[in-house]
Amino acid sequence: MPPDGPAKRIAILGSTGSIGRNALSVVSHLPCYRVVCLAAGANVELLAQQACEFGAEAAAIADDTQVSRLRSLLPAGVKALGGAEGIEAAAALPDADLVLVAISGAAGLPSTLAALRAGKTVALANKESLVMAGGLVTSLAREMKVPLLPVDSEHSAIFQALAAGKASEVKRVIITASGGPFRDASVEELEAVTPERALEHPTWSMGRKITIDSATMMNKALEIVEARWLFDLEVPQISVVVHPQSIIHSMVVFCDGSIMAQAGKPDMRMPIQYALTYPDRLPGLVTEPDLAGIGTLEFSEPDVRKFPALELGYRAAREGGTLGAVLNAANEVAVEEFLHQRITFPQIAEQVAKVMDMHTVVAGPSLDDIFEADRWAREETRRILAIN
Repeated sequence: MPPDGPAKRIAILGSTGSIGRNALSVVSHLPCYRVVCLAAGANVELLAQQACEFGAEAAAIADDTQVSRLRSLLPAGVKALGGAEGIEAAAALPDADLVLVAISGAAGLPSTLAALRAGKTVALANKESLVMAGGLVTSLAREMKVPLLPVDSEHSAIFQALAAGKASEVKRVIITASGGPFRDASVEELEAVTPERALEHPTWSMGRKITIDSATMMNKALEIVEARWLFDLEVPQISVVVHPQSIIHSMVVFCDGSIMAQAGKPDMRMPIQYALTYPDRLPGLVTEPDLAGIGTLEFSEPDVRKFPALELGYRAAREGGTLGAVLNAANEVAVEEFLHQRITFPQIAEQVAKVMDMHTVVAGPSLDDIFEADRWAREETRRILAIN
């Protein structure tokens, strides 16, 4: 929005995480933007500090045992909310114009739906909402006639590139992947990968779970499903290429052979700001990349033998129904097990595939069906890992 317009009021859910902290950094440099509500999982001290610094009217903590502590840390007059209900209430707060959903994992879905039901513009950094319930989320956004704005750098890039043509003119989209820390590793070397090595991403600074997903390329699997729903694409219209420099964030190929790409530094503040200011652009904190200094931009096909997670994403996008929820839930459990060094790096995708094979897909699922698939997949993943 233009700097001289009325203040845009923002709620940030997941404010203490990587995306949330970057979002607050962006907001602090934007004119006429006001934070009215913040929400977090368990980091009550940082949440209270942020609420005080940005003058929020309400703050919510998912850990309901921390509500009293939060209330004691907040200034008088600032509402303290707690538990899952408190997070959903924060998502639907009447004073917010836009809700940034940056809660990690399946826990972000209820607040995404709550914000949409309340008629809020949603800036979506929680890809799991679309992986688990893409049909429900996008249908609700259409029904409520509210924008669903992507915050993932890849989907923000596609969203921006799509402005160059009509939906009917789109041939396909190309999602770029850095290749993570093991782009050049052999299949044999992956067996010995430690959590410490997997957390050393070469270009992006992210949270622990998404960094592991990047190393396995499971993040691209999730992004394939996300793109299918967000842009109403057929699965053959979605492809992935490895681009180690992470300068081109994704591309759109049009029917005349033209390719529109969005480029920029690998800095999440850029797609966050675009979602917050859409449909306008304002001066930001991120400068343009020095292309001459970078010199070469490389592109290659991903090695699906090393990164079998990619095919799991295509499978979930093709079959639909509850399979996306199963993919996501099984992966969340498997990543946690890997971080605790209870399974090997290659076993993450292996275990997810096993659970997907066991699942009987429910087509056209209700929200209850999706949550049941999520519960079942977590339970089955833990059972399989206990047996092994």
